[in-house]
Amino acid sequence: MGEVVTRFAPSPTGYLHLGHAYSALFAYEAARRAGGRFLLRIEDIDPVRCKPEFTAAIIEDMHWLGLIWEEPVRMQSQHIADYTAALDRLRVMGVVYPCFCTRREIAEESAAAGHAPHGIDGVVYAGTCRHLSTQERAEKLEQHGAANWRLDIAKARTMVGTLTWHDQTRGTITARPEDFGDVVLARKDVPTSYHLSVTVDDHVQGVSLVTRGEDLLRATDIHCLLQTLLGYATPEYHHHALLTDDDAGRRYAKRDQAATLRSMRAAGKTPEDIRALFCDTKLF
Repeated sequence: MGEVVTRFAPSPTGYLHLGHAYSALFAYEAARRAGGRFLLRIEDIDPVRCKPEFTAAIIEDMHWLGLIWEEPVRMQSQHIADYTAALDRLRVMGVVYPCFCTRREIAEESAAAGHAPHGIDGVVYAGTCRHLSTQERAEKLEQHGAANWRLDIAKARTMVGTLTWHDQTRGTITARPEDFGDVVLARKDVPTSYHLSVTVDDHVQGVSLVTRGEDLLRATDIHCLLQTLLGYATPEYHHHALLTDDDAGRRYAKRDQAATLRSMRAAGKTPEDIRALFCDTKLF
């Protein structure tokens, strides 16, 4: 695999909690043990939910944990041109198309069909706008002024054939991106999406080992497909278990104020206390 390069990539939509701390330390320790590099990336492409004060808090909490990363921190909002360029390449390849359906229309169509299969982004899109003619797309673009851009999974699959990627705990996995329908790669209000930006970022930053929670395991099928289409190398992956609270076994979320690193620090906890907690869970 060569030099190990890992990353921690939170979204600044709230304060870091224990689950974030575990994920950050997991990536940091993976790089440290291999004598590699650890990166911090801020995934702030959502202009409504992402706030500068949360970015500042993330960096403060990371310093408090004793983590050291390679500068500069990559801010996604400063690299929109990279994502636009990647989307343009996919347009030239003919594997993306504009979608004018609203979330409500997609939900109603699924309900009318008598089933609503769910994928990694919610209800699996039925592909309504995929069947529009070139003229119909042009007319709708003129009418609406903007559109979501979706990946034509079926067309992309015929271009790349069988896809596999490797997880350090699960072995070689055969990707099935078709299970998730035509996912959105760029939105009307934001010219990218999580799937596109994370794929581009990992390539640009030379990330060789992606460590993240097992809730993103299946999303890797989509990322592997995008990597192949764009001619990127597919990194190694390690999807770790999710940290849960002791009482209800629920995964930590940003709404769990008692579990934020800021609140725990205010209560007198130390970085050593946090690390000891993770060692006790036997997750490391």
